[in-house]
Amino acid sequence: MYKLCMSVNRLFKLPVHPFNLHNEGKKTYAQWQYEKGFETIKFYLKHSTTDEMFKDKAVLDIGCGAGGKTVYYASLGVKRITGLEILGKYREEAENLAKENNLADKFAFVRGDAADMPFDDETFDTIIMNDAMEHVAEPEKVIEECYRVLKKGGRLYLNFPPYNHPYGAHLSDAIGIPWVHVFFSEKTLIKAYKELVKDLPDGQERIKFRISRKEDGTEYFSYINKMSIKRANKILQKSSFELEYYKEEPLRSFFRYPARLPFLKEFLVKMVVCVLKK
Repeated sequence: MYKLCMSVNRLFKLPVHPFNLHNEGKKTYAQWQYEKGFETIKFYLKHSTTDEMFKDKAVLDIGCGAGGKTVYYASLGVKRITGLEILGKYREEAENLAKENNLADKFAFVRGDAADMPFDDETFDTIIMNDAMEHVAEPEKVIEECYRVLKKGGRLYLNFPPYNHPYGAHLSDAIGIPWVHVFFSEKTLIKAYKELVKDLPDGQERIKFRISRKEDGTEYFSYINKMSIKRANKILQKSSFELEYYKEEPLRSFFRYPARLPFLKEFLVKMVVCVLKK
C-alpha cells in the first residue's frame, strides 16, 4: 500500500502550503497568515461584524502560530490582542510582523497550553479559535478554559475543518491526495510522509511536529485529534457556553443538500462554524 500511495500522490498537485512557500523563499509563515487573515473570519461575518468581534476589545487568539492572523485582527481596532501558541519558536517572527505593521503596542505573543491558560478569570472580551479544535489534545478542557478566561457576555468564535474533510489529515504539505486518510492506513501515511519530507530543509522538524510514539512504540499522528462533527457537537453541548450561532459550510454549493446527511456531512463539510456566548 505504501508504494501505491507514493505512486498515486505523483498524480496530484500539492495545495498551496505555508511550509513550502517558506522553503521556496516566497513568503514567511507569518506573512502568509496575515494575508489569509480575512479568510479566517469570513464565515463568522454571516452572523457578526468585525466591530462586534474586535473593536475596542481585549482579544485572545488561540493557536496563533506565527501570529500573522493575530496581527491582522489587531488591525481591526482591538484594544489589545494576545496570541497563544504552544510552540515558542514562532515568537520572534510574530513580534517582528507586529512591529512592521505598527501594531506592537497592541500585540503580545504568549507561549502556553490552551488547556491550562496562564490568564486570570474573565480577562478577554473575545476569543478566536480558528483551525485549532482539531489539534488540541484535550478539547473539552480547552473549551472550559475559554469559558473561564472570557468575560461575562463575551464570545468564543470557533471554527474547524472536520477530520474527514478532503485534507483533514493535515498532510497536504507533502501529500496532495484528497481524502488520503480514508484510503490508506495511518501506518502507510506515516511512512509515505516521512519519505516525502525527509530531504527538505525543515523535513525533520516537520516529522517531529506531526508524529509521536505511543508507550508501546507505535508511531501516530499526534498533530491532530481526528475531530469529527459528531464529536465536536457533543463537546459543545456539554460545555458551559450558550450556542449562539452554528453553521456547517459545505465544500461546494452543490454539496449543500448531501452535506446535511449525518454520515456524508463528515466528508462534505469544509468548515464547522460556531459562535458561543458566556
